[in-house]
Amino acid sequence: MRRVLGGLAVLVLLALAILAGVVVVRAVRLRAAAPPPVEPAPAVALDLRAAAERLGAALRFRTVSSVDTTQRADAEFQAFHAFLTQAFPTVHTRLRREAIGGLSLLYTWPGSDPALPPLLVLAHQDVVPVETGTEGRWTHPPFAGVVAEGYVWGRGALDDKSSLMAQLEAVEGLLREGFRPRRTVLLAFGHDEEIGGRSGAAAIAAELRRRGVRPLLVLDEGGVVGRGLLPVDRPVALVGVAEKGYVSLEFRATAPGGHSSMPPERTALGRVVEAVDRLQQNPFPASLREPARSMLLAVAPAMPLTARIALANLWLFEPLVVRRLTATPAGNAALRTTIAPTMAEGSVKDNVLPQRARIVVNFRIAPGDRVATVLAHAQRAAAGTGVCLGIVNNFASEPSALAPQDTVFAWLTRTIRRVRPDALVAPYLVLGATDSRHYAGLTPHVYRFLPVTMTAEDLRRVHGTDERIAVDDYARMIRFYRQLILDLDGTAVP
Repeated sequence: MRRVLGGLAVLVLLALAILAGVVVVRAVRLRAAAPPPVEPAPAVALDLRAAAERLGAALRFRTVSSVDTTQRADAEFQAFHAFLTQAFPTVHTRLRREAIGGLSLLYTWPGSDPALPPLLVLAHQDVVPVETGTEGRWTHPPFAGVVAEGYVWGRGALDDKSSLMAQLEAVEGLLREGFRPRRTVLLAFGHDEEIGGRSGAAAIAAELRRRGVRPLLVLDEGGVVGRGLLPVDRPVALVGVAEKGYVSLEFRATAPGGHSSMPPERTALGRVVEAVDRLQQNPFPASLREPARSMLLAVAPAMPLTARIALANLWLFEPLVVRRLTATPAGNAALRTTIAPTMAEGSVKDNVLPQRARIVVNFRIAPGDRVATVLAHAQRAAAGTGVCLGIVNNFASEPSALAPQDTVFAWLTRTIRRVRPDALVAPYLVLGATDSRHYAGLTPHVYRFLPVTMTAEDLRRVHGTDERIAVDDYARMIRFYRQLILDLDGTAVP
């Protein structure tokens, strides 16, 4: 018996040694799978000071989107359009500009070969408001468009006027150099992205669909060049190949009201809180679904050995990886549909029982789930509480389809690497919503990427205080759009 047990122990040890060997070898092979270097894009002479000043001037227009239609800033948008005509005279001489949906703009740069599907690049003119009372916290006033300390400061510097202006700078420069594209280039600038894009981007997409336009690819904002956002010592260009869906639900309850000295067992607000608490106690399941899986595998070659071992052997370590990722807000958001109570209303006074109570919960819907999935989940949480549900503003959007990581994606990746040779490139799930979802019916190749470097601190500036973009990053952005047009201008891309 002792001899038999000894033999079994040897077999177990041998099996463990073989398993350890397989795990390590797969990690080593993953390291060797890093993409080869590419030829950097050629240097381009830019009058960067003048370009930065033009961006600063663009930020001075208060093209603010608001759900309150009485607060429309039409005059600001129209003045901004006039400024663009003055700032980019060659663009406005050689390209056709159309106003669509009232205030949105579509520029067409005709190519010499109509057989080539066009390149469609997006941006949006509108910005979010600055929260009243926070203006004094800004280093420079939010609508002053100041160029100082190596940055352009102001609302829209990151989201998203820098992209709009960089595209026009790139086209203006190419025109002045005498470049004539073979592939038609379309620039589409919506005016209401921050409130859903239903009048701007949706109208442009509908018009392009009516004309039978089938773009090679659509490129919008979304991913960025992240520094310190992932556990690697290199920047990572995160290319959005999908974006989450969106819905906000109102949990509401009514009651007779009365004096707070004689409360019922559950007030209207108490019932709403109970339902929302049940909801939060039962989060949506997390999984290493696409594109999170592809993102991790793309950056894994640059990760430390322990992380590479786990990612190279997800067949063994996937539950551990999921557990580690969901421990952080960003990782959690990448792996599941999220639940975020954001607004609450109750009584008009602290000693008055509320007759009406409501809590608004925002959901960002991961690929694989649907708006209907969210509604069913919320209804189960509210069952038996007397709480009713409703969709806020009657607005919801499904998660986008996954854009293919094929030849077109490879060409986009190559352009990014030529402009940012220091960066890894990885597919990414955009956690917010962009105008790109309105163009999904035109082509499956819808990607979301801004060639701007961002840290965790920079991310807090988007829609927040002290929004700004580094002048050097703005230069890279201009060079990126220029190189994208040049790289895709030919028959090599199917």
